Amino acid sequence: MDIDINSFKSSLQQTINVLKEELKTIRTGRANPAIIENLEVEAYGGSTKLRLKELSTITTDGASALVIVPFDPSTTVDIEKAILKSPLGLSPQTQGTRITIRVAAMSQEQRDKYSKLIGQMVEEKRNIVRGHRDEIRKKIKEGFDRKELTEDDKYRMEKDIDTLTQKANEDLAAVKASKEKEIQEI
Repeated sequence: MDIDINSFKSSLQQTINVLKEELKTIRTGRANPAIIENLEVEAYGGSTKLRLKELSTITTDGASALVIVPFDPSTTVDIEKAILKSPLGLSPQTQGTRITIRVAAMSQEQRDKYSKLIGQMVEEKRNIVRGHRDEIRKKIKEGFDRKELTEDDKYRMEKDIDTLTQKANEDLAAVKASKEKEIQEI
């Protein structure tokens, strides 16, 4: 029989971890290197595509500025172009090989837009959790129908699955609340 509750549990945790990583890219009122570290940069005349974190160090300078220092000074212009082309609406300022990005405070309209986007992302993950739950419940039912599981085993496993699913949904809600709080801070 191929019902593995630990595998189910790890797939739920992986879904939550993916959400956390995706939410790092959403801008808040505070400067955070995570919003730009995965920007794709066409470096060395467009011959190589690398993520920004592979080409430079990214640090914060106070709560409202990011500082980028390329490992190879010849990629400074490529990095600047990638930032300007990104949908983040950031304006880099270059001083030699050091690029500074001022992160302006967000308007209430932007905050609301990002809150709505977070809600959509969390709902997608909830659907994935439901899919995992439905899949393993189907396997349990098939095992019971083939007489591989006793009725007690079936109910115990279903109860475990429901408990894990509920915990995953609570974790998703907590991640959502935390990110929304971060966005609403001024």
